[in-house]
Amino acid sequence: MEQIRQLRFEDFKEEKLQQGYREVLERRWEPNVENELHHHEFTADAIVIEGDFWLTVEGKTRHLLSGDSFHVPALAKHKEKYGPEGCVFWVARL
Repeated sequence: MEQIRQLRFEDFKEEKLQQGYREVLERRWEPNVENELHHHEFTADAIVIEGDFWLTVEGKTRHLLSGDSFHVPALAKHKEKYGPEGCVFWVARL
């Protein structure tokens, strides 16, 4: 947990842009938000900064907490359910 607090968004962004990602964002979700099954045209590589959520990708669910990272390939069907405190994650899109 201490390591995640020392990570800075600007450092994450710089690293991902150097790796070839086109866009790097901070996403904030309100408590208990749940979205429906969907997909994106981009690949996402991300790290949870605050809160928690359940990510279901291609039918497999993971409970992600602060410090956990995740990867969602382009066109993969997925959905999210955010925890009672909401969630913040940083995401790089390819």
